[in-house]
Amino acid sequence: MPLNKIKVYAFVGPSGTGKSYRAQMVASEKDISYIIDDGLLIKDNEIIAGQSAKKAPTKIETVKHALFYEEKEKKPIEKALKKYKPDKLLILGTSDGMVQKIASNLGLPEISETIYINEVATEEEMQTARHIRVTEGKHVIPVPTFELKKDFSGYLLDPLQIFKSKGAGQKPYISEKTIIRPTFSYLGKFTISDTVFRQIMEYLADRMPAIYKVLRTRASNTEAGPRIYMEVMVTYGYNIQDSLKEFKEKAIREIENLTSMNVVTMDVVAKSVYIPEKEEGTQNE
Repeated sequence: MPLNKIKVYAFVGPSGTGKSYRAQMVASEKDISYIIDDGLLIKDNEIIAGQSAKKAPTKIETVKHALFYEEKEKKPIEKALKKYKPDKLLILGTSDGMVQKIASNLGLPEISETIYINEVATEEEMQTARHIRVTEGKHVIPVPTFELKKDFSGYLLDPLQIFKSKGAGQKPYISEKTIIRPTFSYLGKFTISDTVFRQIMEYLADRMPAIYKVLRTRASNTEAGPRIYMEVMVTYGYNIQDSLKEFKEKAIREIENLTSMNVVTMDVVAKSVYIPEKEEGTQNE
């Protein structure tokens, strides 16, 4: 189905009033399987495209990401929509203008119907949601925890299962959500010593013949996560560019898994070359 044939719905409400918490309920009532929320394209309980805007380093970048201003943010969503061919789509946003901008930037038709948060939540429920957002830094996204672990490296996640009845004679609404809490806002600042990063790097180097030794590491902590600089000694005979790329990818993956921190940047520099001594039999040939 072409993108211009998709029937687009919008779910609108101020930030922190519980839109994401109720997104699947609204989608279920409208028989919608696809949701766009916070830079992500979600199908039922699975993220199928996009990266959360929560990973952006500044509030301005977060807004731009959520609106799909950049081609690198639009393309994965457009590609997934063309692949899955949804007939209906629900876009979440904080205003009519925001959801209209998202639809426009993604090349979607105009919004056909808008549901507002005050139509599905009481004032008391919205106030409670705002209080939790402000005091505990929690934000809900309508997908299970395991779907978010990779995308939200550097954040604490809590699973939240919800079971609600829609009323007599109707099937119950069951879903699972994920509460995310940015670690810098919920726990305050914390740091991990350069020594920890170095030990992780040395462990990996021992298992990669192409990397002989880690010479130096330097890490600087930012709000979004660490920036890491590393110098290594490479082993003669291996493709240096490919080896450094492989080592860098493994290092980022290992650090994010072990520390729950998002690696913002990592530079790996080959500073010297180790030439293994020839075996005695080889020297005599």
